[in-house]
Amino acid sequence: MPIFSPFLLLGSLFAHGVSESDKIGMVQGGLIDFFYLGAKHMVTGYDHILFLIGVIFFLTRFADIAKFITAFTIGHSITLIFATYYEINANYYLIDAVIAFSVIYKGFENLDGFNKWFSIEAPNKLVMVLLFGLIHGFGLSTRLQQIELGHHHLISKILSFNGGVEIGQIIALIIAFPLLLVLKKKFENISDLSNKMLMLAGTLLLVFQLNGYFTSKEDIEIFEPEKTEINHIDSENEPEKKSTHTHKHGNQENH
Repeated sequence: MPIFSPFLLLGSLFAHGVSESDKIGMVQGGLIDFFYLGAKHMVTGYDHILFLIGVIFFLTRFADIAKFITAFTIGHSITLIFATYYEINANYYLIDAVIAFSVIYKGFENLDGFNKWFSIEAPNKLVMVLLFGLIHGFGLSTRLQQIELGHHHLISKILSFNGGVEIGQIIALIIAFPLLLVLKKKFENISDLSNKMLMLAGTLLLVFQLNGYFTSKEDIEIFEPEKTEINHIDSENEPEKKSTHTHKHGNQENH
């Protein structure tokens, strides 16, 4: 039994991949369906939302919010579009683990951890949001590539999904930002506690994803039985093929 086996049960609660019903439905889906799927994935993407909450936590001016969210949007749009179009893929457990780390990082940064623990200034916040945006976009791409996209209207499907992601992001921010303002006004020490909770949530997500990577046998279960079955059929047919070949060869000699 793996050390982290208890997390296998909890991990299903945190799954936000593409469901089997979505995979089947999107085979014949139109552009509006890809748009809806992108919005749905972003709104239910707890790791993306947690990172965004960390990004806007201390921001109060609309101009600052727009600046940081634009950097994040540029980052995730680049990798989402190009990785999907050129079929660049990676193990989504590992990508999601890095996304979980981005949540930890943002909480640590908000707690002024670089100054308190290392006596150094934190890296440029805008640049880091852009860089982590690239990782989040790659995570979105790995999920989108779970669907059979085909080559017909491929770029339109990707752009529709990305557009849905942006709408989902806006919806999440419209809900999260006012709640943050209310909580910060009502509770004086909410900032310290909230960002510690953000780090805790990121740590749990990191453990879930690493556990999934080290314990998942998804690829073996999908491909090995098929190969075994094919080899078994071939081995059964081989004597029959040899017999047929010998019979034909014998007939040719008689002629």
